[in-house]
Amino acid sequence: MAAPTPLFPTPLFPPGEDVIVALAEQALAAIPPRLSRHLDGVAIMVEDMPDEATLREMELEAGWDLTGLYRGTPLGQKSVDDLARPPDTILLYRLPILLEWIETEVDLAALVRNVVVHEIAHHFGFSDAEIAALEAEMDEAETGGRE
Repeated sequence: MAAPTPLFPTPLFPPGEDVIVALAEQALAAIPPRLSRHLDGVAIMVEDMPDEATLREMELEAGWDLTGLYRGTPLGQKSVDDLARPPDTILLYRLPILLEWIETEVDLAALVRNVVVHEIAHHFGFSDAEIAALEAEMDEAETGGRE
């Protein structure tokens, strides 16, 4: 005898931190090798929302528009003469990412990849045009040139 059908469907839960981390790691794996070799020591962290200090620093009233943040010194500004600095970190803010995912209906993996790429671009000091070129290169590699 088959199990009875539940009266209420199983509730769906929003993707947790572990899902966002896995998608971020997938995005990192797709970064071209000429860039990824410079990412050693860059930490990826997931938090639900930006803290109050970050909101003040970014001059934001609320954190819903901030999906990611790079904290560190861009590669081009580093020197062997620098004092010890905290490690470079890419922060992904889970709840704003999920809100954008719901509002835009974009694939969650693509959205997380976009945030990761933009934050990594800050690590390299890229311009908007260089970010767009990197995303196009990653899209090309992902699709094998077929669209």
